[in-house]
Parts: sequence; C-alpha cells; structure tokens
Amino acid sequence: MSLHLILVEDDDDFAQGLAADLGGMGHRVERAGDGRQALAALDREQFDAVILDRMMPRLDGLSVVETLRARGITVPVIMLTALSMASDKVDGLEAGADDYVVKPVAAEELNARIHAVMRGRRWMVSETDTIRAGDIVVSPTSFRAWRGGQPITLANLELKLLAELARHAGEVLTRAMLIERVWGYDFEPETNIVDVYIRRLRLKLTEQGGADPIETVRGIGYSLKP
Repeated sequence: MSLHLILVEDDDDFAQGLAADLGGMGHRVERAGDGRQALAALDREQFDAVILDRMMPRLDGLSVVETLRARGITVPVIMLTALSMASDKVDGLEAGADDYVVKPVAAEELNARIHAVMRGRRWMVSETDTIRAGDIVVSPTSFRAWRGGQPITLANLELKLLAELARHAGEVLTRAMLIERVWGYDFEPETNIVDVYIRRLRLKLTEQGGADPIETVRGIGYSLKP
C-alpha cells in the first residue's frame, strides 16, 4: 500500500536516507526539519502518517503530537528517537503517539510498523465515526472524505470544516460558530479566514464536476445542503 508520509527530522543526512528508502517502497515522503514546519505542513495537507523525531529545535516531537491531538487531528504518529528508556517511550505514547521506535531502525521495520498502526486504526473505525450529508461522506477518525464515492484530498482544517458542516447539514452555521468549532477561537479574528477555507472547500468538492453543495447565507454564514 502506497502512503503519503511526512518525515519530521532535523538530521538532514539521516532524513534524506530514510526518505529515499521509504520512497523506494512506493511511498510519497515529504520532509520537515522541525516541529513548526511539521505543524504548518499538516495544516496544509493530508498525510496518511507522521514519522516524528522527538528531539528537535524550536518545537520538540512531544509538543508536536500534543498539539495535533489537542486540535483533534487523529493522523497516525510514529515517534522516532534515540531515547530508549521505558519512561521516554511512555511519555511519547501518553502524549498521543501510536508507536515509538528507537533509532537506528531499518526502513523495512519502520514500514511494517506504519502499516500495523494503520491496520489497527481501520479496525477501530465504526459507523458512528462516519458523517453523511447527501453524497458527501466524512470520517473524522480515519481522516478521510468522499463525494459520490470518490475520495477528496483535504487538508486538516478543510476536513474539520467539512465535518462540521456535514454534522449540521441543512442548518446555517455562522462564521463565529465555525471559528469556535473548527479553529478553536472564542473570538472572531480580523481576517476572512472562514471565507477563504470555504472557497478552497468548494473547489475540492466540485473538482469532479458536481454541483456546489455549500450555500452562502448572506450576512450570516454557510450551510451544507442535506
């Protein structure tokens, strides 16, 4: 199974070699050199799994995984580190990592662990994790969305926005409501961030030729047609 992975590692030589090995196994691997770059990439794009170094400058791996889980991002995380004490592993797993691998590790073993984590995640997904609105299906737990049976590639915030609209299909959600539920702010920022993300979402939902399912309620907010 070919996966879209992000490798977060500040050791450039190690990251380059590991990315090449995983790429040779058919995966598409993107790289980030520190935790802040990783969070920015995960906001922009959808990944199947994160390979995350623990010890990094600017923002360490524990902080990254804690931030992801606090935002409701459930992407599988395999923490990769030179720290091998049991207490270090416990810290990583309790922070929200799915697995904890000690360096050095062969790419073949890492590949097997990634697939094992993903098999476990699929086993846990149930019908209660699926939100349906018309021909749109969203599964927040597995971080996937479909329209008319075709997968839609969404960034994290785009998927959260679609899930919130689908959860309340037929209802009007104000910009303030969306800001609070999707971005977690208790105030409305000065930017038109909701409108920007709605525009992106519309493009992706209609790129296969379907009608625009999002209705603009002028001066109030947005509604997903049920």
